[in-house]
Amino acid sequence: MNDTAAEIASQPDVWQQSLALTDQARDELIAPGERMLLLGCGTSWFVAQAIAELRERAGFGETDAVCASEFLPRRHYDRIVAVCRSGTSTEVLEAMRMIPASTRTVAITAVRGEPIDDLTDSRLVLDFADERSVVQTRFPTTTLALARHAFGEDIEPIIADGRKALEAALPADPAHIEHLVFLGTGWTVGLAHEAALKVRESAQAYSESYPAKDFRHGPVAVAGRNSLVWSFGETDRELDDVAQAAGATTYRSKQDPLAQLILAQRFALAMAAHRGLDPDRPRLLTRSVVLTP
Repeated sequence: MNDTAAEIASQPDVWQQSLALTDQARDELIAPGERMLLLGCGTSWFVAQAIAELRERAGFGETDAVCASEFLPRRHYDRIVAVCRSGTSTEVLEAMRMIPASTRTVAITAVRGEPIDDLTDSRLVLDFADERSVVQTRFPTTTLALARHAFGEDIEPIIADGRKALEAALPADPAHIEHLVFLGTGWTVGLAHEAALKVRESAQAYSESYPAKDFRHGPVAVAGRNSLVWSFGETDRELDDVAQAAGATTYRSKQDPLAQLILAQRFALAMAAHRGLDPDRPRLLTRSVVLTP
């Protein structure tokens, strides 16, 4: 078993372990009434998008998510949270240096003693969810599981669905799929983006992601008989008919969307295996993007 597969398989247990940090997560992520911004790059940006929607939907306050490389200190926020597994990503560090001193700053990371520590007031450290793999799997899902529990959701059914997702049949034969489209709505738009990224990173395959109803606004034009259109969450079921009319295979599940992301990760690994690729050594990627000044 490669490192990526082992880390995917560990997720339900690691989600359970994250419950020990619930009180700290509540303190840093709920902050009732505060205007909050979440920052991240790549996978961490998609996690930020999901947390932002979950927090605002829960009624805790206005919450935005911005790609760290696009951050400009133009709006007032009471608190800014950076999601950064390594604590070393250049664009995240540059964004944190631009934040006014009066704004509370928090880092969600997997490593202690990295540069982000000196740029934040507080750290939520998920070191037990860190990964050997370049491709992130359990760190982002554990961050989301912890946030959801902190916001008041019961995580036990989510963990149970995660275990089922490790054993479930894949929704299609990877040998017959050349194109994937992941759709989401609300907080699962971030999950759709993350699933599509996993396919690109692990299998070097053609994958896209959209807010579900936007599928009709152009993306359907490239769907065909070798496409898999995968929906996360309570998306419009009529979109399955749209995709099937284009010749595509469709997939949706009653399982929790976070558990479905495990299945999508497994599908990405299966595609990589079919293509003879090593997911532990993804093309042109490194664990952290550290830019030379």
